[in-house]
Amino acid sequence: MIKVAIATLGCKVNHYESAGIEEEIISRGFSVVPFKSEADIYIVNTCTVTGKTDYQSRQLIRRANRNNPLASIFVTGCYAQIAPERLAGLPGVEMVLGTREKLMIPGLLQNDNRGEKKIIVGDIEKERSLPCLPVSKFPGQTRAYLKVQDGCNSFCSYCVIPHARGRSRSLPEDEVIREIRSLSSSGYREIVLTGIHLGEYGQGLAPQTSLSGLLKRIEKETGLERIRISSIEPMEITDEIIDLLGKSSALCSHLHIPLQSGDDSILSAMKRNYDTNQFQKRIEKIVAAIPDIGIGIDVMAGFPGEGKKEFENTRAFIGQLPLQYLHVFPYSKRPQTPASSLSGQVPETIKKERSRILRHMGTEKRVSFNRRFIGKNLSVLVEGKRDTGSGLMKGFSDNYIPILVEDTDESVTNQIVKVKTTEMVEEKLKGKMISDEERKN
Repeated sequence: MIKVAIATLGCKVNHYESAGIEEEIISRGFSVVPFKSEADIYIVNTCTVTGKTDYQSRQLIRRANRNNPLASIFVTGCYAQIAPERLAGLPGVEMVLGTREKLMIPGLLQNDNRGEKKIIVGDIEKERSLPCLPVSKFPGQTRAYLKVQDGCNSFCSYCVIPHARGRSRSLPEDEVIREIRSLSSSGYREIVLTGIHLGEYGQGLAPQTSLSGLLKRIEKETGLERIRISSIEPMEITDEIIDLLGKSSALCSHLHIPLQSGDDSILSAMKRNYDTNQFQKRIEKIVAAIPDIGIGIDVMAGFPGEGKKEFENTRAFIGQLPLQYLHVFPYSKRPQTPASSLSGQVPETIKKERSRILRHMGTEKRVSFNRRFIGKNLSVLVEGKRDTGSGLMKGFSDNYIPILVEDTDESVTNQIVKVKTTEMVEEKLKGKMISDEERKN
C-alpha cells in the first residue's frame, strides 16, 4: 500500500481542504501516515499570509525530502498559487498545484503521475464556483469544520490572499444544509462555519442570500446542537446576526473579529473599511446584547508608518475593549501588495517587542475574562484528548473558555455536559460535571 503523508499550514479553510484530500485518497486505497514518518508521497498544503508561513512551508518540504529522498512531494495551497516556480525548485518537489488545482491531487496520485515534474497553477481570480472535496470526518477532533465561502474582494493593502484565493464565492445554502446533516449523522455536535471572508457569504449566489439567512436555515432545518462562526469582519456583524446570537440556543456565544490596528491613520493606510469609533460601537453593541460572549481579535504589530504614537493608540484602544483574547502577529511584507512599497517600514526588532507587549495584554484579557465565570455552570463539549498538564478531560464552553473536567473519563468524549467551575488553573477553568437534578436545584 502506498503511504502518503500530509502537512497543512494556515487557516481552517486550508485544514478543511486537506481533510477532504485525505478522505478521498484513503477511499482510493492509499495509506495516510504521520508527516514525520517515511512516506512514498508527501503533500504540503501551504499558507502565504506572512513571511513566516512561507518559511515554514519551505521547511516542511525540506523535512519531507530528508525523511525520504526518493519520495514524491506535491505542494499546493496559497503559497503554491503565488510562487509556484520557487517551490518547484526545492529538492524532491515533483508537483506544484494551485489553489483550485489541489482538487486534482487524489486523481493524480491514483494515476501514478510520480516522476513527472509539473506546475499546474491556473488563474484563480477567474474562478467563480466553489468546488470542494466533501468531508465526513475529522480524525481526533470533536468539532467539525465546513467551508461555506472562499475568496475575498476587499484587497486590504497588506494582504495577498485575494491573489491566492480569488474572488468571493459561496456554497449554495441547500448544499450547506446537506453537508451539515451528513456531519451531524457522523456524530458531530459542533460545526464551525469557515471561509476566507465569511461575512460576504451569499453575495454571489442566485438568488442572493446572506450569512444571517444561512444561520437561520441551519438552526431551523438541521437540529445541530452547536454552530460556531469563524473569523468575521466587524462591519459584517449585522444587527440581525447580533439578534440571532442573543436568541439562538445553537449559535455559540463567541466571535473572532479582525481589528488589525487601534489607530485610525493606520487603519486608513491598511484600506480597512471602518475606524476605531465604528469598531468600538460594534463591540459595545454585541456585548450589550450578549454579556457573556467571548470576543477575540486579530491585531497587527509594526505596519508601515506605525510609530510610537500610533502603537500607543492601539494599545490604549485595545486596553479598554471588553475582549476575551488577542491573536497578535507582526506585519509581514508581502509581494503584490501596496503596503510593501509604503514608506516607514518598521524594524523587525520593534515589531517583535510590540508583538510581545500585545501578547502580554492578550494574556491579561484572557485571565480576566475567564475568571468572571468561576462558580458558573457552563455547557462544555468534551474533547477526546486529556489535558497534558493536569491529565484531566478537557473541552470548550460555547463562549470558548477552555475547561478542565474533574472526576470523569473518556466515556464523556464528544458529549455536551454541564460543568460547575470552581477555580482557575493558569488560563483555564476547572470544575465538575453536574447532573440534571443538580441544575434544577
